[in-house]
Amino acid sequence: MGSSASSQCKNKYGNFSWKFKVSIVHFDGKLQQWKQPLKAGYVLSQNPNSFICSSNSMYIGSLLPHVAPSEELQVGEIYFLIPLFKSDIPLSLQELGALAVKAHAALTHSINKSSYVLL
Repeated sequence: MGSSASSQCKNKYGNFSWKFKVSIVHFDGKLQQWKQPLKAGYVLSQNPNSFICSSNSMYIGSLLPHVAPSEELQVGEIYFLIPLFKSDIPLSLQELGALAVKAHAALTHSINKSSYVLL
């Protein structure tokens, strides 16, 4: 309305509003987003049987690195909330592909339906 700027970024390639939020994709595909950085411990306290992994730190054949509870989750980054039982299992190509599909579906759904949790 009026002359206020939208918090969403849109160009000819689509809507990239997630780049202005911290995005956490749960293992079940649920998406949570925040407008500002927050400590990983806040999310972990609500999900005690899980760990957080940055999408930038995932390598096939390697264990998923845990984001420390004291670490600040950054705006524009995509994180995954993974069940603890997966912490000792090296990431397979199939698992990485499945996580990518979940992230894509969750982010696309949030853009199209505005169904994300925005805190």
